[in-house]
Amino acid sequence: MWRHIASNGLTFMIVALFLLAGAVAWGTREYSAEGPLEAAICLEVPRGGSIGRISDDLIEKGAISSAFIFETGADYSDKSGDVKFGRFRVPERASMEAIVDIVTRGGRNTCGAEVIYRVGINRTIVDVRELDPETNRFVELVSFQLGEDDTPETYTTMRAQNDPSYRVVIAEGTTSWQIANALGEIDILEADVTEAPPEGSLAPRDYEISEGDKVSSILAQMTALQSQILADAWQSRADGLPLASPEEALILASIIEKETSVPDERRQVSSVFVNRLNRGMRLQTDPTVIYGITQGEGILGRGLRQSELRGETPWNTYVIPALPPTPIANPGKAAIEAALDPDTTEYIFFVADGTGGHAFATNLDDHNRNVSRWREIEAARANDG
Repeated sequence: MWRHIASNGLTFMIVALFLLAGAVAWGTREYSAEGPLEAAICLEVPRGGSIGRISDDLIEKGAISSAFIFETGADYSDKSGDVKFGRFRVPERASMEAIVDIVTRGGRNTCGAEVIYRVGINRTIVDVRELDPETNRFVELVSFQLGEDDTPETYTTMRAQNDPSYRVVIAEGTTSWQIANALGEIDILEADVTEAPPEGSLAPRDYEISEGDKVSSILAQMTALQSQILADAWQSRADGLPLASPEEALILASIIEKETSVPDERRQVSSVFVNRLNRGMRLQTDPTVIYGITQGEGILGRGLRQSELRGETPWNTYVIPALPPTPIANPGKAAIEAALDPDTTEYIFFVADGTGGHAFATNLDDHNRNVSRWREIEAARANDG
């Protein structure tokens, strides 16, 4: 009898194990299989949100078939504690595994309303837009110039009703004064800064911001990032550069940033300045003259005069024999890397070529011919105008 009972018990355990294994296999397939969502949705995860609360929301929206499998899968993959708050686009037919990844990897909001403050050299533009989750395309609602245009009602309403995400985008080549001044004008931020940070110390890129953030804290983020970018680039710099310190590299990078906006030219422009420094030649670059006049506060808004090209300021590289004492703008990562890893060329001159780029030359005769062509282009454009 005991043998019979033991045999039945063993059979039951084997069957239970097979059933459990089958259930696990089925649950695993369900977790990674295509989901039931028929159209993309925008999923909002509040601060302090949990996998449990997210699964309830997803069930209500018809995005998952089982809250238990969703939560178990998140636990098994050790992601339950990694939930990030924000608005996330969940595409149609997304698997539970994919949704867990979306809400735990973080990063910028991928749907919902968004306000972007674009800080440029000449102006700050505010773009208000909203992502249509079904088409995965942003729809621009309104755009206006901060401090110049009247504040549109759409902007005010969006802030009051839609709880949008906010982002500030800093253009390469902006000065520290321009950045600090623009941030101080953004109405969602607390303006607690009275002096601009040192020139060149801020990393141009985009930053997530929130209502009530202090301008000083955002500038601190920019400073920390720029320091890291510069340290990394200096560590991997090319040999034989005429640059004694990371600070000198930052100065050169700022000049490169102001001289060209063409990505493929940065290392060529860098090579011109490196060659000049190695030969003891003056850099003779107009942006440094302009900085000596404006000190980075606003733009010149006109051409340089001959008297200004000859005028003695600490930044006028037509007069001083080396690099200026400070950067003349905030260079981006690419310009910093170009300053520390230039192309190998014999170029010592360049001038605009009418295409947005530059014509380079190794000697004065060729450079003068390039200058003549550029003057012809300028004259033709003036006549057309």
